[in-house]
Amino acid sequence: MNQDMSILQLVLHASFTVQLVMVILLIGSIASWAAIFRKLRSLKDIKAQNDEFERDFWSGTSLNDLYAAAAQNARQGGPMERIFASGMREYQKLRERRIADPSTLLDGARRAMRASFQREMDAAESNLSFLASVGSVSPYIGLFGTIWGIMHAFTGLGALQQVTLSTVAPGIAEALVATALGLFAAIPAVVAYNRFARDIDRIAIKEETFIEEFSNILQRNLGVHASAHTATPTGH
Repeated sequence: MNQDMSILQLVLHASFTVQLVMVILLIGSIASWAAIFRKLRSLKDIKAQNDEFERDFWSGTSLNDLYAAAAQNARQGGPMERIFASGMREYQKLRERRIADPSTLLDGARRAMRASFQREMDAAESNLSFLASVGSVSPYIGLFGTIWGIMHAFTGLGALQQVTLSTVAPGIAEALVATALGLFAAIPAVVAYNRFARDIDRIAIKEETFIEEFSNILQRNLGVHASAHTATPTGH
């Protein structure tokens, strides 16, 4: 075998269609790695911000003080803090309208928190569909490139009267590079998708638990305020 069988030479000598497939897979791989690093940083920030707010929430600080801080820190705050702020905002708006029914106040705050929770989950799940697409489609794109390359190789061999391994191997090797690139793009995307989906599920459970805990605190405050004829929650 006199042909150079290095990866670079295989790519350079592949047919145009196979090279196009390789370029598509390479772009998909680079884009998926960029999405992976962005998501890693994003989820790390979400966890840190949620943990920090949860510590403040259970430190004994009054709800009004927490809400004031959340309102000032709206852009830099974490998802859990924004969920809390949306619940308190709706609660206070209903109180300002002189609505005194505890169930109406509690339902309004809970609905606001659930809506905010859904927005936060949508943001946390961004780019996951892209990783899923790369992970599921890349092997098939690579397989297409391989089949096309093998077809091209055997078509070129049709005119030869004597075919040996040295004449067949380079064309098949060039085609198989496309499959290798497809797996190279797919495997990290699939692993990252599963990891991120698990992390996001944990974040969702933690935030849903917080919504229920905060709802219970509001319910207790409403009971206290109803008996004391006061209007605003002051602590938890």
